[in-house]
Amino acid sequence: MSGLRYVYAVCRPFEAALQAQLAGVAGSPPTAVHHEGLVAVVSTVPAAEFAEEPLRGRLEDPSWLTVTARAHEQVIDALTTVTTPLPLRFATVLPDDSAVRVLLETHATEIRAVLDRLAGRVEWSVRVYAGVEREAEQAGHFAARLHEELRAAAEDTRLRPTRILKVTEAEESAWGRNLLDAAYLVPRRQSGGFVEMVDKARESLPEGGVKVHLTGPWAPYSFCSLGGGQ
Repeated sequence: MSGLRYVYAVCRPFEAALQAQLAGVAGSPPTAVHHEGLVAVVSTVPAAEFAEEPLRGRLEDPSWLTVTARAHEQVIDALTTVTTPLPLRFATVLPDDSAVRVLLETHATEIRAVLDRLAGRVEWSVRVYAGVEREAEQAGHFAARLHEELRAAAEDTRLRPTRILKVTEAEESAWGRNLLDAAYLVPRRQSGGFVEMVDKARESLPEGGVKVHLTGPWAPYSFCSLGGGQ
């Protein structure tokens, strides 16, 4: 194959087929590079767009970033339905299949350890927002209690710094204080129970425009890394 290799993720060999007509970055369908029991999922992309110099310029183009990130995520999402992928950093590009195999060989021990730890697990993201300042204390207690309950149900947790940000949901857009922004590592088979816990928490929301935003299941981005990629 000519062209550079855009690398999405590394995983164990899997038998199930990815979605038919799945298009990856630059419209190129994902393929597999195998090496000693590991698989790198890649697409062939044009050097004119993805070589180091042109890529640097593309990364400053919001429109290009949006389209490319969406294609990247579509491949990761498709992989997550059939296996547990170890996602690499967005826009990881290597010269050819030989370079991909070198990557697998160099990080083989680390990759296998992470894949063993994450096998059969997915990531769920939970955010809590308070839209009315006078209710912030009550909402803060709610967010802390919810986090403790979810942390007890998860195998691992990552907290992100909370901040003031704009909340946009359905037909509503309002400023809100971010009281909880956390990722939870959950066995896939227990995901239904985890979602039920969040839904039950929503039934006891305090007054004051408090919102609970649940997304997932995702590949476990927050719980794995390889050469700085997540």
